[in-house]
Amino acid sequence: MELRQLEYFVAVAEEANFTRAAERVHISQSGVSAQIRALEHELGAALLDRTGRAATLTTAGVAALEHARQALAAVAAVRGAVDEVRGLVRGRLNVGMVASCLVQPWFEALAAFHEAHPGIELSVVEDASDRLIGQVRAGTLELALVGTAADDAARDPRMLPVLSEPLVAAVAPDHPLAARPSVTLAELTAHPLACLPPGTGVRIVFERCCAAAGVRPRFAVQAAAPAAVADLAARGLGVAILSTSMADGRADSLRALPIEDAPVSALLALTWTATPSPALHALLRHCRRTFALDDQAGLAGRHADSSTA
Repeated sequence: MELRQLEYFVAVAEEANFTRAAERVHISQSGVSAQIRALEHELGAALLDRTGRAATLTTAGVAALEHARQALAAVAAVRGAVDEVRGLVRGRLNVGMVASCLVQPWFEALAAFHEAHPGIELSVVEDASDRLIGQVRAGTLELALVGTAADDAARDPRMLPVLSEPLVAAVAPDHPLAARPSVTLAELTAHPLACLPPGTGVRIVFERCCAAAGVRPRFAVQAAAPAAVADLAARGLGVAILSTSMADGRADSLRALPIEDAPVSALLALTWTATPSPALHALLRHCRRTFALDDQAGLAGRHADSSTA
């Protein structure tokens, strides 16, 4: 049994597709298939069901998957411990970020880390916050920049808030609510809404506030990018639910209204795996520096293009 066989097996299990798994591990699809068949032959059981469109785990595959992940994590930990003693940082770091991310300190941290540790291969993926958090918990990603609710971050010791913003309702200048100084959730939900997709930080916070207030939102349109949600609202297709920075700079096309009974802030936070590697420790240090976490008063001003999606 070889470590690369376990790596390929985990990749196929997580991607549910041999082609995507081959792209992820940077070898041919036939090479992945051959190595997994060799692993199955050695174990005496099929790990993957190949009969359908997706590659799914068999009962034996389900039993083997977590052990394969643990074996790969243990090898990474051994390498990390030796590198730490030798003062080296090498290998690969898998990180994630919220979709349509425009957070400048995050990009500054990645660039500074790459410059300081050119031997580390940085792999960066973009996805919805709930899926990114799931991948960090599963060990697929080591670090992710995600949108979440303030109360969720407060309960998680491996979640570091870097930006907190209230929600606003953004409407076109000719909308019936445009002349209001603020709005309630009940008043909002009388109108069709435009919002980010389920699983994004803003959507999670807004739906949680609605549930607490006993109102049911009616989403007319949704888009993955905050700018698209804002443009849809500006064209009269719904009331946009955004964080304050997402609505900034659009005074000519939108009116941003505070939501009186939405007390839960949308957070942008860093979350990381339970067994951080030396490389991850180094990247976190760069993140703390670029997000200026020792100077929270100056933090908001650095995020004019931020997104808590």
